[in-house]
Amino acid sequence: MGSYYYLVAQLPNLVYGQQATMSAAYFRTLAKTYLTAGDSALLDMVSLDPQLSEQNEKPPASGSDFIDKWREWERSLRLNLARNRFQALKREGAIPDAPDAPPDAATAAKAAVVMDSPLEAEIALDKFRWDAIEALQGLTLFSENTVFAYLLKLLILERRLSFKTEEGFKEYKALYAAILQGAEGVRGPVGPLVGEPK
Repeated sequence: MGSYYYLVAQLPNLVYGQQATMSAAYFRTLAKTYLTAGDSALLDMVSLDPQLSEQNEKPPASGSDFIDKWREWERSLRLNLARNRFQALKREGAIPDAPDAPPDAATAAKAAVVMDSPLEAEIALDKFRWDAIEALQGLTLFSENTVFAYLLKLLILERRLSFKTEEGFKEYKALYAAILQGAEGVRGPVGPLVGEPK
């Protein structure tokens, strides 16, 4: 296990729901200047995607206990989401298999499926992911696991930012449509304007 005191000590603290001060891509580049060749190769394997096969089997071992446990957690979450959504929609056919462990992944899937808003469900799932990453990271602060966990958190924050952008664009389009409807009521039909969202 390596020790990456200088790298980790200079990293700004990440808080779920707040914008990060660096991108995941920048962090990957920065971290690789400190990591050993082996840990650098492992960093390339860090992703929010558990890389499921068509049979939803466990991905092959990566060489990192942290990465393997993370992939298994995310795999369990996704399979439990599929099973719970299948049951909620009352579809006919065989219910998809999903592991009961880790239990917090199964709990996260159950909580998300009953939420009315898909956006709220995604935000809640990312918070469950964040908590799982912190638990998997362990107590050793200046190790490769801390570096891998930091990258995963940056990826979650970037994903959260994309939700905000998408939500803001939807609100903009709704407001724009309302303005156009109001203008049509006053002046008759209004043609497309420059900058109209498509």
